[in-house]
Formats: sequence, structure tokens, C-alpha cells
Amino acid sequence: MIRYFTAGESHGQALIGIVEGIPAGLSISAEYINHHLWRRQQGYGRGGRMRIETDTVEILSGVRFGKTLGSPIALMIRNKDWQNWTERMSVEGSGKGIEKITVPRPGHADYVGSVKYAFDDIRNVIDRASARETAMRVACCSIARKFLSEVGIHIGSHVMSIGNAENKDAVKLNKMVRSLIHHENAWSIAIAADRSEVRMLEKTANAKAIAAIKSCKKKGDTLGGIFEVIVSGIPIGLGSYVQYDRKLDGQLAQAVMSIHAVKGVEIGDGFENARRFGSEVHDELLATNHRALRPTNRAGGLEGGVTNGENIVIRGAMKPIATLANPLRSVDIKSHETVRSRYERSDVCAVPACAVIGESVVAPVIANAYLEKFGGDSMKEIQKRRK
Repeated sequence: MIRYFTAGESHGQALIGIVEGIPAGLSISAEYINHHLWRRQQGYGRGGRMRIETDTVEILSGVRFGKTLGSPIALMIRNKDWQNWTERMSVEGSGKGIEKITVPRPGHADYVGSVKYAFDDIRNVIDRASARETAMRVACCSIARKFLSEVGIHIGSHVMSIGNAENKDAVKLNKMVRSLIHHENAWSIAIAADRSEVRMLEKTANAKAIAAIKSCKKKGDTLGGIFEVIVSGIPIGLGSYVQYDRKLDGQLAQAVMSIHAVKGVEIGDGFENARRFGSEVHDELLATNHRALRPTNRAGGLEGGVTNGENIVIRGAMKPIATLANPLRSVDIKSHETVRSRYERSDVCAVPACAVIGESVVAPVIANAYLEKFGGDSMKEIQKRRK
């Protein structure tokens, strides 16, 4: 089965990733991975770090002549900003003379991390807890995404809201999304969303979101929002209802919730369905040409933890970023006095990037469910079994 690990600090020399379980014979290139890394770096409201880094991956092992070998794949993304941090983030030495960070940011891992690991310098937490880590996650997960595309499964996303800026006509938006998938696949949603600076599909909402981010930046504040990830080409029967940890919706929710600053996840119309009658929620089955088809997909493609053949729909709610240019109150862990929090270079809004990361993290979850059902150690074997 596919699993991946990441290592590295935000201002360290590089980010490292290892991906194992990818079948042999999958075509993959640095160019393919780099495109998704580029997508993660876009979005109106990103901070100064994105002007420094131009994320590109180096494939160090597990691939020969453009094909996976079935062995672990090692990846590296070098941090260009490392040249400005070589002394402060040195692997060796005593750290003598280096300023210690002692004021945590509310809403970040700073305080809890320093208590958990008994650090007197919060820099040790900041550099691993940073969302910079998601660059390598996107790189690792892009390989699983490529595998899925080879078996006809595609992933896309778009931003539904940023702050209070959202598309008020949900019916119109849903029709737009369904039309894109019908004529192509879920990846066509991503292509359309990538044309917008905030990855919103509706022009009016797009303009409102940009205006909201501009206003927010002037105030020294930050904004969150909601994004939607859609997966098309899903066969019936991925996942299982027989044990709690095999339910695919639970695995997908965990993957999306693991993204920095995501504090809520729903499958399909999850939260809205809680306000409706059962007769308004459940997707009916209709007999059409000796097949059972559904006129609606309020369940988001999953019933009982198992895919039902409809598109998988997942939404994530990203809270505003914890680093504020106009800081909140905090406590200095050295002096134990109430002070203003410190400012660490950051974004004003990263919801568009978070949507791209959401696309990425669901890929290995779905790929594993697919391999569990169809199996195979090579792409040739897998393709034969699916037929």
C-alpha cells in the first residue's frame, strides 16, 4: 500500500519526502510534480516567502527512464531561503548567540509544541509546524495522483468562500461544476479555478474575495475560507463498512483535517443535510437501462464508508492564518508576562493554496482504496485486473 513521509524544516536546507508502495511502471516526471508545486504557490494574499521560493523537485531514487521501479521514491525540494538562515538553523554547533523565540502566536503550534517537547526556543516548533511542509506533501501525493489518472480517476478543486465572500447562488455553482465534470472530468474544475487569483469559479464572488483580502491586509489581519475537492471516475465499492478504520469517508476526512489550519471537513452536503428531513437528504436510486442511477449526490459519493459510483465531494474549512501583522496578546514563556505576540513572515490568505493541498492529500487515500480492491504490483497487472 502507498504511504509517504516528509522531513525538513521551513528554513532548513531542504524538504525531503519518501513515497513507497507505488506500483512499478508508472510514468512520472519532475515536470509533472513541479506543475502541482507551482499551483500550490499561487493565490492572491500569499506572503513574501512565495517570492523567494520557486519550488522544484529532484527525484533521487525509485524512478528509471521516467518509470517507477516499485521501490521507494525519494524526493527533495531545496529551500532557497536557507542561505539567509544557515547560522540560525545550523545542524551543528551550540546555538550560542542565536536569539531565542519565546513569544508564541495564539492559534499556532508554538506554545503547545514548546511545552510538549520542553523547548526554550520556539523556533524549534515554528520551523517544523510551518505549512511549508505541505510543499513536500504535494510533491509526494502528486505521484499517487498520477497513478489515479492512469486508471481514470481525476481530482480537482475550487474555493467556495473566503471570509464572507462567496457565491450566493449555490444552484448555479453546482450546475457549473457538474457541467465541467460532464464534458471532461474533475481535473477540468481545477483548470478553470486556476484561472482565478483566488481559485473561485464565479466572477462576482472572485472580485469580492480579492477586495476582502486587500482590506484585511490593511488591517494587519488574516482570512480563512472553505474549499471543495471533487474526485471523478470512482468505481463502486472502494472502502468498506465492516470496520471503523476501513471506512473511506473517515480516512478522507483525516487526510483533509491533517492540513495546516483546516478545522472542519464535510462529505457531500454533510452539515446542510443535518438541517433537513431524511426525505430531502438521501439520494434516490432510479432504474435506467438496467442500471441504478441517482439524480442527486448529496451523500458526496460515499455511503457507509463505501464509494457508490458518484463523484466524491469533500469540503474543508480553513481558519484564518495564526500569524497577524497586528498581533494578539500572548505570554512570554521566559518572563511569564503578558505581551503582544510576534510577527513571523506569513500569508494574509492561503485558502487557494489549501485547496490544491486538499486535492493532493486525498490522492493516496483513494489510491490505496483502489489498490486494496484491484491489487497489483505493476501498472500492467493493475490495468488488466480493472478490465
